[in-house]
Amino acid sequence: MSLADEPESQKPHPAAPAQAWAQQERLLLAEVLRLVGRCLSPETVVREMLHLMSELLGLNRGRLVLLDEVERAAEGTLDSHTRARIRYAYGLTRTEMERGVYAQGEGITGAVLSTGQPMIVQDIDQEPRFLKRTVSRDQLPSETVAFIAVPVEIEHRCVGVLACHRIRSRHRALTDDLALLRLLATLTGQELQLYMLVRRKTAELEAQNALLKGVLQSAAMRYGIVGQSPALLKSLHELERVSQSQATVMLLGESGTGKELFARAVHLASPRHERPFIKVNCAAIPETLFESELFGHERGAFTGSAGARAGWFERADGGTLFLDEVGELPLALQPKLLRALQDGTLMRLGGSKEVRVDVRVVVATHRNLVNDVAMGRFRRDLYYRLNVVPIRLPSLRERLEDIKPLALHFLSRANQAHQRNSYFSEGAWVWLRDQPWPGNIRELGNLIERAVLLGPGPVLGAPDLLRLAEQGTPPESVLEGASIMPAGTENTLISPRAAHEGPRDTTAQHMPEPATTKPAVRDYRSFQSHSGQDLRRALEQAGGNQTRAALSLGLTPRQFAYRWRRLGLERVLPPSS
Repeated sequence: MSLADEPESQKPHPAAPAQAWAQQERLLLAEVLRLVGRCLSPETVVREMLHLMSELLGLNRGRLVLLDEVERAAEGTLDSHTRARIRYAYGLTRTEMERGVYAQGEGITGAVLSTGQPMIVQDIDQEPRFLKRTVSRDQLPSETVAFIAVPVEIEHRCVGVLACHRIRSRHRALTDDLALLRLLATLTGQELQLYMLVRRKTAELEAQNALLKGVLQSAAMRYGIVGQSPALLKSLHELERVSQSQATVMLLGESGTGKELFARAVHLASPRHERPFIKVNCAAIPETLFESELFGHERGAFTGSAGARAGWFERADGGTLFLDEVGELPLALQPKLLRALQDGTLMRLGGSKEVRVDVRVVVATHRNLVNDVAMGRFRRDLYYRLNVVPIRLPSLRERLEDIKPLALHFLSRANQAHQRNSYFSEGAWVWLRDQPWPGNIRELGNLIERAVLLGPGPVLGAPDLLRLAEQGTPPESVLEGASIMPAGTENTLISPRAAHEGPRDTTAQHMPEPATTKPAVRDYRSFQSHSGQDLRRALEQAGGNQTRAALSLGLTPRQFAYRWRRLGLERVLPPSS
């Protein structure tokens, strides 16, 4: 049933006084203004407005006709062939709406479009320009039907028409309905203009975001690196510029700045990406095994070497070798590394012939190698051979824009790993942003994983993060009582080499030390100051006995084990021979 055939009870009574009509108008305008302030969608606002026009004032079959390209119309770039069609209506079927297409100047609607002037048709049966295109006359009431059409403007340009039918003979002047429609058309134009502005700005932002995403996908995201800060993108730009060359790359930066990810990115961006990528942590290899691990060994090169073994250089042939913490390389082995880099040849431990390798070398260090060169701990010629293309990796405190995406990455990973559904409050995000983060991104990741596991609930606030952050550095009492090493390994660390050499006399190793010879335990700062070399040297001098090694450094066995693991050292080491 069309609205023309609706019962009279749904419309204001024809004999209603003027104040009743005014009350209906106020109700309609209040509701439309409420919608305009609450909703940005023209469809929602206009459909409800047309509905209220019919229900409250008897203005039936209301429709909003808009030019096909409203945005171009607002910019004044439309041509004379642009057409308009009914976009929103109330009381018209879908088929009737589809018939409502007009060229400029065509019919009453087209005339309003072209002139920008409102028009009133007192009797549609007596107006030859009224097309009756949408609804045939036999579908309308038998009474005299009037038609009112007013322009809808954006930036003083007509972009549409707001129109409706009404019964001609009513105790309400046509001019009152015309005034109301003009006001509603003004509100409609403002709603459309705001919608177009938001859509245009949104499109611009989406284009910018797409461009940024393209850059990130071609760089950071392609290599699994999270972030888009200028400092990070600068390092990635430098990385991609040198990735196609064969030059040695030195990655500089604090611990935990993502050196392994960058080294892998150099490999993936290079022509060697289908060949092996080998990572070697120089700080985790005992000094006595360095040469064998890097360059390989022949059968019988040392006790227990039952067969020949290729080193990491040979295994990386054709690919990339990443030497992490290269500053820990023993001074005695540095000439051999220099020769491998310069000539592309090496000699296995115990071997008699040279082996040629084709390896791209990437090194990383958090040490100041310039100082090490000055102190004689690192060869000057090797330093210049490694420092061909230095790339400095920014610390987290230089990447404040990346804290949130990194935190989201760690939060998602922790939720998946531990089957949780934790998320941060707005205050937690502010707290994370305002922290003076050091270079180690792992600290951020560890804090978030700790929060997911130990947080009071799914919502994590700033106080929760502050409390959990304070637990990040355990006090002395925690270190004393914590069980760091697996059961059975607290006192002795036995290497495969020791196993090959057969049983050793460990009686002396398990003899308790006299109480008078146990040195005082040092404070926590002293405990932190021991380097990996200090711990390895003490362990070798103690014949592999962890307790003796710890006492010689003024540490408890628990502290020694904790420091060992914190430095990333392997659990098994050869005792001194």
